[in-house]
Amino acid sequence: MDYFRHHDGRLWCEDVALDRLAAEVGTPAYVYSKRTVVEHVRKLRAAFAEFDPLVCFALKSNGNLALLDVVRREGCGFDVVSGGELRRVRAVGAKPSSVVFAGVGKTVAEMEEAIEAGILFFNVESEEEVEVLAATAARVGRRAGVAIRLNPDVDPKTHTYISTGKKESKFGVDIERGEALARRVLALPSLELRGLQCHIGSQLTTVEPYVQALERCVALATKIRADAPSLRFLDMGGGFGIYYQDDVAPPIDAYAKAVAPVLRGAGLRLVLEPGRVIVGNAGVLLTRVLYRKISGDKRFVIVDAGMNDLIRPSLYGSYHRIWPVLGDAPPPLGTESDLPLHDIVGPVCESGDFLAKDRPFPPGTKAGDLLAVMSAGAYGFVMASQYNARPRPPEILVDGAKYAVARRRETYDDLVRGEIARPAYAKLNAAPPPGTPVRKGKGGGRGSTPKVAAKPTARKPAAKPPGSKAPASPRARRST
Repeated sequence: MDYFRHHDGRLWCEDVALDRLAAEVGTPAYVYSKRTVVEHVRKLRAAFAEFDPLVCFALKSNGNLALLDVVRREGCGFDVVSGGELRRVRAVGAKPSSVVFAGVGKTVAEMEEAIEAGILFFNVESEEEVEVLAATAARVGRRAGVAIRLNPDVDPKTHTYISTGKKESKFGVDIERGEALARRVLALPSLELRGLQCHIGSQLTTVEPYVQALERCVALATKIRADAPSLRFLDMGGGFGIYYQDDVAPPIDAYAKAVAPVLRGAGLRLVLEPGRVIVGNAGVLLTRVLYRKISGDKRFVIVDAGMNDLIRPSLYGSYHRIWPVLGDAPPPLGTESDLPLHDIVGPVCESGDFLAKDRPFPPGTKAGDLLAVMSAGAYGFVMASQYNARPRPPEILVDGAKYAVARRRETYDDLVRGEIARPAYAKLNAAPPPGTPVRKGKGGGRGSTPKVAAKPTARKPAAKPPGSKAPASPRARRST
C-alpha cells in the first residue's frame, strides 16, 4: 500500500503532482509520502497487536530526521547500529529506553554513550563483545541491558548480501553457543540479560524462515528462563519483504499469523525492528532524462541520477520500477510489456552505473522527460555518496497537498567542506607512551632513578591556510 498514483496523465504523491514538484525542487530528488509511512507503522502494530510489540524502526534503512520524527510520533522506538544513528534518534527526542543497539563492531566509545543514555539493550554478537561491554559498563557505573543475537542457521532465501541467519554469516552467535553466552552474561554483575534476538535477513518474502528461527529462540528462552529473571523480550528483528518488481511479498498480517503460535508460547514481549517495510514503498527518486543513445543493438536512456544517488541496482542487482511521470500509467506489478529494451544509466564514470538493464521502456521518451524510480524510500539516500564529486540530492516530505524540504540539496561548497588544500604538516610526538620508564644517564645504570614519562601535551591546532573557495552551483536544474 502506498500513495503514489497515476491519474490525469501524471504521477502524484498523495495530492502533489510530481512534475510540478520537480519544477520547484530540481532533480535528482528523493520524495517521501508521510501518509504511507504512517499507515505502514499502524498496520504493522495492528498485525502484531496481540503481543504488545515494541516497534523499533531500523535507522539503517532511512535516517532522515523528518521521517524519524514521524515514526517517533507514531509510538516507535529505534534500532540503531552506530553512535551516529544514536545521535540522530536523540536529536528527534526519542526515549533512550525504547532504543536497541545492534551491529557486530560496536566501539567502546559507542558503548559508553549508549550506556550513559540508558538504552533498552545491546544486541551482542560475540563472546569478546560481551567481555568488552561488561568492562565498559562497570567503568561507567551502570548496568547494561543485553539481548543475545542468535544465529539460528535458517536460510532466509534472499540476496546473499542481506542474508544474516545462516552459520556462515558474520552476524550473531550460533544457537549451540547461545546458551553458554547467555549464562556468561548472567554471571557478569555489570550486565543484565533482557532478551534474545534473531534477525535473519532482509527482503524476506516467505514466512517459514521466521517460524523456524523463532522456534529455536523460544526453545533456548525456555531452557534458561529459570536462571534469568530479567529475561523479558523476544526480538524477531525485521526483514519483512515489500514489492519492487511484483507483489509476491505477503501482507504484514500473514507474517504475524504464521509466527503467532510460536510467540504465544514464549511469554515474552515482542520487539520488531522493521525498516524497509515501513519506508521502502513510501519513497521515489525523481530523475530527468539527459540524452538517448544507441550503440549497436543497445538502447540507452541517460539520466541525471546515478549510482552515487541510488546504489542498490549496481550493488545488489536490485530491481526498481522506472517510468515517466507524465503520460500513461505503467503496466501492472508483475507484468512486462513488449516495449523495446533499454538500459537506464547515470552520468557516473563507471560501467556499473545503471538504474536498470534490459528494461522494457517507452521508446518515445526524450531528453527533458521526468522519470520516477519507484520503491526508493529504503536504502536509497542513506547509501548515497558524493562519488565523482556529485552533490547529494534533496529529500522532500509530502503531507497531503503540501511538501517540505527535509534535507536540502548539497552544493559544490559542501563537497569541499572540512578539507584543507594546503594542510600544515607536523612531526609525530617523539615522547614515549605514558607509563614508559625513563632512566637518566648513559645506558640507564644501576644508580639511575626511573621516572615515568609525562603525558604528551596537546598541540595547538595549526592555523588554517588560505585556500580558494569552490563555486557553489549545484548539479540540479534548480537548487533547494
